[in-house]
Amino acid sequence: MASETTKRIQDIILHIPRGRVLSYGEAAALAGLPNGARQVVRVLHSSAEKEGLPWQRLLRKDGSIALPRGGGFELQKALLEDEGVEVTAAGKVDMLRFGWRGEP
Repeated sequence: MASETTKRIQDIILHIPRGRVLSYGEAAALAGLPNGARQVVRVLHSSAEKEGLPWQRLLRKDGSIALPRGGGFELQKALLEDEGVEVTAAGKVDMLRFGWRGEP
């Protein structure tokens, strides 16, 4: 059974709207874990597929895709672009334009 912390993180991730992104650190802060970016990554790694989490909507704080080329980068870029998020060839997203701040 998932811990309360894991459930809070999953809930935040599930609420990121289509076409918007959030950094790992921002997701952690919204879940009440101001220094919990690595916990967000662990939750994604362990439960994104089985819980149907929109993992592609989470990025590094500078708006870049963390996954390496050939190791998920291309899939994440394509999924974001399918949602209308503009991603540069280098894998960066304008966080001011596409970032989500937890607003309804």
